[in-house]
Amino acid sequence: MDSYGTGPQSDYKRLELLRSSPPPAERADAARNRAAVLDAAARLFREHGVDGVSMDAIAAEAGVGKGTLFRRFGDKAGLAVALLDARERELQEAILFGPAPLGPNGKTTAARRLEAFVSAYLDYALAHLDLARMSETASAGNRYRLGAYRFWHQHVALLLADHSPDPESDAHTLLAPLAAEHLRAVLAETGEKRLRKSMLRNAASYVEYPQPRRA
Repeated sequence: MDSYGTGPQSDYKRLELLRSSPPPAERADAARNRAAVLDAAARLFREHGVDGVSMDAIAAEAGVGKGTLFRRFGDKAGLAVALLDARERELQEAILFGPAPLGPNGKTTAARRLEAFVSAYLDYALAHLDLARMSETASAGNRYRLGAYRFWHQHVALLLADHSPDPESDAHTLLAPLAAEHLRAVLAETGEKRLRKSMLRNAASYVEYPQPRRA
């Protein structure tokens, strides 16, 4: 492949560097504890909701000490980030190496890739909305410090390169309504079908008129 969307190869390589990395290699007992905690947390969150589960309950369900849980994940927001990590990596791999229109392999346009990204991101976010909200709102501005957000932002900025005089800024603006807090509030009022249509119309508005890339 010699291009990324409409951008140069160097842009594509930079995006590859931003994708989430799998958990580092660890001792067998630590790996078992991690898997047990994540399985327990996912099960309890599914059954009782994220807000209805305490860290104490997760430790008990996983059969690990509270100290182990807090040292490894810090708090529920840390658990949320860890639980979402695999799903984020799946989406990132599809964006980097998958078939068009979400991925680069096949004939498509930046506009179609942007539409496919917004649709796929909504699939991911709405399926894990409470976890995404917790990971993004753990502290003020936390969403923008997450590695995954930097990947989404770079991807969108590259797709807007030939359609915006300031693709980096417009990428932030396009991603803003995809924040989990916003999705949760609007979903209750509009329902999923109207929400999806609105988000896709918003994305399309950024690629209607090609413009030269900012110098």
